[in-house]
Amino acid sequence: MSSAYPLEHESVTIFREYLRIPTVQPNVNYNECIKFLERQAQRLGLPLKVFYMTPEKPVVIITWVGQKSELPSLLLTSHMDVVPVYPEKWIYDPFSAHKDESGNIYARGAQDMKCVGIQYLETIRKYITEKLKLKRTIHICFTPGKYNNYIVLENKIFVFVNLDEEIGSKFGMAKFVTTSEFAKLNVGFALDEGIATPHEAFDVYYCERTSWYLIITCTGQTGHGSILHENTAGEKLQFIINKFMNWREYEKTKLQNSDLELGDVTTINLTMINGGCQINVVPTELSVTFDIRLAIDVDIKKMMETVEEWCRSAGPGVYVQFKDNPIRVRPTKVDDTNPWWIAFKNECDKMDMKINTRIFPAGTDSKFIRNVGIPALGFSPMNQTKTLLHDHNEFLNEKTFIRGLDIYYNIIKGLTSV
Repeated sequence: MSSAYPLEHESVTIFREYLRIPTVQPNVNYNECIKFLERQAQRLGLPLKVFYMTPEKPVVIITWVGQKSELPSLLLTSHMDVVPVYPEKWIYDPFSAHKDESGNIYARGAQDMKCVGIQYLETIRKYITEKLKLKRTIHICFTPGKYNNYIVLENKIFVFVNLDEEIGSKFGMAKFVTTSEFAKLNVGFALDEGIATPHEAFDVYYCERTSWYLIITCTGQTGHGSILHENTAGEKLQFIINKFMNWREYEKTKLQNSDLELGDVTTINLTMINGGCQINVVPTELSVTFDIRLAIDVDIKKMMETVEEWCRSAGPGVYVQFKDNPIRVRPTKVDDTNPWWIAFKNECDKMDMKINTRIFPAGTDSKFIRNVGIPALGFSPMNQTKTLLHDHNEFLNEKTFIRGLDIYYNIIKGLTSV
């Protein structure tokens, strides 16, 4: 395949083609994306399989069999979906993959994370072109995504968390790792996404915090808004909010007065308040929703007990609903006991790459892989790059993208030699 742009790197052309496929949540049609990946698999001469976790949620696997296929394989995973956009806030069409004179490629998914999926494919293509023979089998995995349900109304995005699990958790990697199809892949180690960093060092993620969503409902005396009623839902709600905001302030202070990173502390955010029927009627019920990401050293059981005690202290008729069953994510070891880490770091050292090991501040598919006992690292080769995931005018410079190909070329080859 030759580039449609004679002066453009062929891999950049393919990257831009992928970016033009609008795989936007919440109602993603993956058909065009699958056709695109089928063309890439054919170009590489590799088999492609599609597994449906539910009729509209495909997991795509492209496989390059190694010389010793009985050894545990390497999984290179990325998600196909992207978050919604506000087109009027973009300087270029967010699905045009416009490249400016500086080589910046503007598109939703440029950083998060269509770049990585193409870099995986193009790295394997280079191995095949050079007739390299690698020891371990490599599976390139494209998942249907990890984002929540979105509804866009009047240029505002409202996020609704599923009562059981997030969309990607239920129909993506979380379900896939429990299937016999995944077991047959015989995965020994996985690479997943990281985040662009504005500094020289690259961030490598070995764990992530525990996502914890909860709703606290306060009930109380109703009546006319002109009377100072006792035992109102509003008074109890204030007590609860104060408890969580004091906790939030403690974590903010800890972060600001130390060398800790965001992923090292617990974040607490009030995301929704619901209740009331009329301006002059004291509500019988009010509820508040919190999005909490627990630091990896927090005892989840003790924290649950603390929240339940706050509810009792607030007064009668206050109860908590935990929106999910928080799962403690298993960290991947980043020391000399982990041969995968040794191989990863050795390749980075050979390229004189500065790396920082971090705890991922949000959520990725890696947690589901780690929690079935498979070590995984989150890494996207985008340093000296403004972090723009989910932001307006998301872009990636083509030179950064091309350098990422060289970085993956060495890292993936090193990992298959473990």
